[in-house]
Amino acid sequence: MVEHSFSDLTRQREFMRMWMARLFGTTGNQMLMVAVGWQMYELTGSAWDLGLVGLYQFAPALLLTLVAGHLADRLHRGRIVAVCLAAQALVALVLVLATESSASAQSWLSRELLLGLSVLLGAARAFQMPAQQALTPTLVPAAMLPRAMAFSSAGMQAAVIGGPALGGVIFVAGATAVYACCLALFALGCFFIWRLRYAHVAPPDEKVTLRSLLAGAEFVWRRKALLGAVSLDLFAVLLGGATALLPIFAKDILHVGPWGLGLLRAAPAVGALLMSGLLTRWPLARRVGRSLMLSVAVYGLCMLVFGLSTSMLLSLLALAVSGAADMVSVVVRQTLVQIETPDEMRGRVSAVNSVFIGASNQLGEFESGAAAAWLGPVGSVLLGGVGTLLVAALWLRLFPSLARRDRL
Repeated sequence: MVEHSFSDLTRQREFMRMWMARLFGTTGNQMLMVAVGWQMYELTGSAWDLGLVGLYQFAPALLLTLVAGHLADRLHRGRIVAVCLAAQALVALVLVLATESSASAQSWLSRELLLGLSVLLGAARAFQMPAQQALTPTLVPAAMLPRAMAFSSAGMQAAVIGGPALGGVIFVAGATAVYACCLALFALGCFFIWRLRYAHVAPPDEKVTLRSLLAGAEFVWRRKALLGAVSLDLFAVLLGGATALLPIFAKDILHVGPWGLGLLRAAPAVGALLMSGLLTRWPLARRVGRSLMLSVAVYGLCMLVFGLSTSMLLSLLALAVSGAADMVSVVVRQTLVQIETPDEMRGRVSAVNSVFIGASNQLGEFESGAAAAWLGPVGSVLLGGVGTLLVAALWLRLFPSLARRDRL
């Protein structure tokens, strides 16, 4: 097999266009969510409402996933991503206008508006994620795919680092400035992805049936290694995630304000970026199943440390290590999904994978908010860390073939 270098990857022009679009889009999305979370907590002071922001983003993904996957297998995937970025730019514009109105007597910035826009963001992401995930294998040679997945994740994590940190700094000038920057970033992402060219071959016309819509779910169900990998990530992050509670930790426990919230949101991505850089340079070659299980256990331990910490430095360190551990899981899972799926099925399989990702992230935010309303923020994070460790132990028994898997 031909050995490809990192420089060979960066010479893939269409892949780099998609990478740039994803970088700008993810940065804009991360900045947007920092500002929305802070505004929601300032408006309501409620952990429950912070959790609802995540739930309202996840609900459209759950409802639209079958349609989104089907369209990603039939239409030009780059065009789908471009339209979704344009929809997110529209949300940013509405938030600019709403925030400006809050200084007048006729303000229309409200809890209901933020939740409604969260639904629109969730709908856009529901269509964007399957198309975006299914694009990568069509833009690089198969032998480059593990390296390309790691490099894609590195770009995304760089955006997840820069987005919250930049959003926290710009928030000093007001939420309007943050949303205006988001609008510009989404527009840039839309520009790059609209120029994307790849060998899109329209499939033959076929009648849309329930079976064709569910083909992706059936494909994953029949392949236990894929099922184990995506479900492990789902339950680990669903239980162990603390993103929705970071405004509470920043304001009430660590007392660091909006700039500290930006750092806390960026910390997991710092660790993930470092790990993805290592995986880009040295892709996982052996014992990938064991690496996957171990990374989830480390993630759970980090959540326990974060929940107990009252030190900003220790909290940042725990979150950074959790991000590094999660990146191992992400790269293994995403590479398995793409390598084992034929191109004509990638949209529908990626849609299923996107639901698992959305459930672990947005639904995990709701779970954290609901648990925090009952147990308090510290109790919620500790419960999630213990749950993650239990999931890792249980998956060793439920999916032994995945745990013993040696190579991607």
